[in-house]
Amino acid sequence: MKLFGLDLRRTQPPVAEVRNAENPAVPVSASNFLQLMGVDGGKVPAVTLESALQVPAFAAGVAFLSRSLANLPLHAYRSLGDAGSEKVGGPLQRVLNEAFSSEWGSFAARQYLWQQVFTVGRGLAWIERSGTGIAAIWPMDATKTTVKRVATRKVYNYDGKSYAAADVIDVPFMLKPDQLGVHSPLRMGAKALGLALAMNDYASGFFAGGGVPPLALVGPMPAGAEAVKRAQADIRNAIDAARNQNEPIFPIPHGYELKAVGLDPDKGQMTEARRFSIEEIARILGLPPVFVQDLTHGTFSNTEQQDLHLVKHVLAQWAKALEEELNLKLFGAANNRRFVEHSMDGVMRGDFKSRIEGMARAVQSGLLTPNEGRQLDNRKPLAGGNVLLIQGATVPLTQAGANKTTANIGEANDPGNADPIAQA
Repeated sequence: MKLFGLDLRRTQPPVAEVRNAENPAVPVSASNFLQLMGVDGGKVPAVTLESALQVPAFAAGVAFLSRSLANLPLHAYRSLGDAGSEKVGGPLQRVLNEAFSSEWGSFAARQYLWQQVFTVGRGLAWIERSGTGIAAIWPMDATKTTVKRVATRKVYNYDGKSYAAADVIDVPFMLKPDQLGVHSPLRMGAKALGLALAMNDYASGFFAGGGVPPLALVGPMPAGAEAVKRAQADIRNAIDAARNQNEPIFPIPHGYELKAVGLDPDKGQMTEARRFSIEEIARILGLPPVFVQDLTHGTFSNTEQQDLHLVKHVLAQWAKALEEELNLKLFGAANNRRFVEHSMDGVMRGDFKSRIEGMARAVQSGLLTPNEGRQLDNRKPLAGGNVLLIQGATVPLTQAGANKTTANIGEANDPGNADPIAQA
């Protein structure tokens, strides 16, 4: 007896796996029967850098983090001891905040470095020195760089050349126990990203077919594999014709019935699963969900709190990681006078009303000079604006009573304050 062209007579011992006569590469088994019908039912797509960036949530998270961190102003300072610190100008400031090299602007170079951190797990850049100064900083491709130890010292091999660790800025996402390799977000979140890719593929295939799920034709089976193919083609043509003509009904031969194979997206909770995959990707990158454009649970109040969380627990930590690496590699471990620091004022500004009220309170309480407050908004300094001010009505509590008593005595001794009725 034959079914779909398969000989079911057991003239030989049963084999471990039976294959479709029309497509010998596809096994016929319970777990792969959808493949027999042209549907891949069990494989999760392989995750590579290119495929991972096809997941909108992951691409949005990487782009947001890399641009936000590259957008932070980066300045060099000189410590003045008890007198505080001052910004350093000249070539070093130009390299850090304007142009890393003749080919890389500061924003573009730092964005590339952070993109490497949040994808392949490591951002690298080589420091080109000129005497005792810094001539340029050149980003390196982390995927083409190997790190090893030579005589207990870390060495970076890139493009056929070896670089000492003292000349390479290295910001890892997460180091492995050997302190050489890294754990990358791609590998750590491979299953979550693979699931997101699989759901994207299923959804695109489902809706590309007009929203028609895989169907099974139930009824008397025609004899022979060619007859089965013709029956499938007839049903497919009928469905396509009905869709092209916007007809809700198409004919089915008498005695046959179409049944959906598997679950439709609504019953399979695909919407909820895709939303959960967004939350998983946000966890991998350490981002609040609102910053991968997921406002499902967003409100006015908790979105503002997520904004504070972003600055305090995400941007500030990564900014600190780059600052310490720059301080170590640019100035050396023994340096205690010069340092590099990001300015977080730009991302902490908030709305206009809150910013103005905060600066006004700082100026009136003697914490900032008027010019320091103006500088936070990139306004020009004013003459006489470098003096600390304080509200004149604010006095020590012990003097408040004395001033009140003196005022009362003065009023009592003033003839002009005499009671006109008593004088009369």
